[in-house]
Parts: sequence; structure tokens; C-alpha cells
Amino acid sequence: MKIEVSAEKRTLQGKGASRRLRGSGKVPGIIYGGDNAPQAIELDHNDMYYKLKMEAFHASILTLSVGGSKEQVLLRDVQMHPYKQLVLHLDFQRVDQKKKIHMKVPLHFINADIAPGVKTSGGNVSHVLTEVDVTCLPKDLPEFITVDLIDLSAGHTLHLSDIIVPENVEITALVKGDDQAVATITIPRSVLSSGSAEEGGEAEGEAEASEE
Repeated sequence: MKIEVSAEKRTLQGKGASRRLRGSGKVPGIIYGGDNAPQAIELDHNDMYYKLKMEAFHASILTLSVGGSKEQVLLRDVQMHPYKQLVLHLDFQRVDQKKKIHMKVPLHFINADIAPGVKTSGGNVSHVLTEVDVTCLPKDLPEFITVDLIDLSAGHTLHLSDIIVPENVEITALVKGDDQAVATITIPRSVLSSGSAEEGGEAEGEAEASEE
């Protein structure tokens, strides 16, 4: 998904200037990295607030237009007000297309409803991870990674090594030898209890039949 962000250069800095900026419906931010010096910017608050609700906005190469000049950037940090729906500050990092980047990418789980542990055993899927850090060149960055649960049985766990990732993309934890758990299926106590009760009832019926 191609996402473009418009911004203007910001000349006034400091707490007072940032407060006045927010009061006018703008958000202070900064672009850093690469060969250029850091650049203070200002962005439209409402536009940023709704863009931040987009999953892809947090895991995509963004096109940031500042004063007519466009740069490829990553969103690196967001500061939000503790209790108000207010974006306080945004940090963007310039992207070098020839250098690998580290980025957290969301996991999208599919086929949970037909996994053996759910469909046959009545279990519930527990998501141990909802995102994963990957290493790749900017052009290879996936918007998300699909995790297929179609073969997952009750009591079993899916690990990072079981995930199929796009070409030229590495899961950072695996490179370090850390094969973390991603998802598992557990059987609720209510299902276990009903199963035990049914088995007990069948046993009693068989005993009565034998006595007769």
C-alpha cells in the first residue's frame, strides 16, 4: 500500500512553540537519518490521527512530502497524550534503499476456525505474538505476514520457524537463534469437564448393561 504524508518545515521550536502549533491543529515532528541533517516538520493533526489508525501506516515505507520535496521514510515513534485523543509528536526515519532495515510487521492469522484443535477439539487459539521484527531491504518490506493455523492441533504450538515469510525477508529473532512461540490452541476447562462427564456417563451405562 502506498501512503503519502504531507508536511511543512518547522522553524520555531521549543515547548511553547509546540503547544501553539498543536493549538492550531498541527502536530510537531522530525525527520532524521541518512546523509541529510535532521529536519523539524509540522503535519496536520487530524490527517495523522486517522492515518495512525491504519495498520499499514506503522509497517510501510511512507512517502513524506516536505515543501515539495519527497522522501522515503519509516514511522519510528509516536507520542500520544496520556488520556486525550491527541497526537503530540511524530518521528520519521529516512530510508536508504540499499541498506537493510529492522521493522515490526503485524501477523495476520488465517484458518483458525478450521484448525483441528478448534474444529475437532473445541479449543481456543491463543496469539502469543501479534507482530514480529523482520530484517530486509526497504523494497522487500511486507505490509504483514500471514500465519496459517490450518494444521494446528490442541496442545500444540506454532513457532517462528513454522511461519512462511516472503522472499528476502528474515525474522530477526530466528537469525539470533530464538525460535519464539507464535500461537497455541488450548482446551477450555468447560470443554474438558463436559468431556469427562460424558465419558463417565457412558461408563455407567455400560456397567448397568453388563449387570442386566
